[in-house]
Amino acid sequence: MNVITSLKWRYATKKFDAMRIVSDAKIDILTEAFNLTATSYGLQPLKLVVISDKKLQEQLLAASMNQRQVADASHLLIICIENTVKAPYVTEYFERVKELRNTPDLILKPFREMLENKFDKQPETETRAWAIKQAYLALGNLLTVCAIEQIDCCPMEGFEPQKYDELLKLKEYNLSSVLVMPVGYRAEDDMFADFKKVRRPQEETIIKL
Repeated sequence: MNVITSLKWRYATKKFDAMRIVSDAKIDILTEAFNLTATSYGLQPLKLVVISDKKLQEQLLAASMNQRQVADASHLLIICIENTVKAPYVTEYFERVKELRNTPDLILKPFREMLENKFDKQPETETRAWAIKQAYLALGNLLTVCAIEQIDCCPMEGFEPQKYDELLKLKEYNLSSVLVMPVGYRAEDDMFADFKKVRRPQEETIIKL
């Protein structure tokens, strides 16, 4: 299928076939796509938690407004943000740039110092809000890749991040959960699969100048 056909096929899956499992090869595509997502300054203040432990998925159900997708999906993807983005984090990124691109430090220094200063001085609430925006970029990218790969998914904000963080011990990784996306394959009796997409006409959403 082409991209547009794939996007029309995609929907927020309400009921997964608990017996169908996404292959390791497909999960590898999703994790690579996550890692390739564009982020502000290229800093990637994100990590992806991939859960396939069914007992753990069941344990997360109560903190997910009892939405069965969390437990019945093949895998549960959790997009997390780094709790701390300060000068050392920025410096590490620029060290990777030097290593991979052989860019002279003389060229990188002004931009590196500007970002180090920015993230050291700005309030943590502002950095957190910035990081959350990057999480949504990753979610959008994963939704498209899932559609192309014919993997069903359901983007979710309806969960209790603090309870997820506690159960998964995310503080030990200096992370906070932001978004959840169960992935798998739709159940044959998910009536939402046949619903027509409801979108505003392009004449109302696209402006050509």
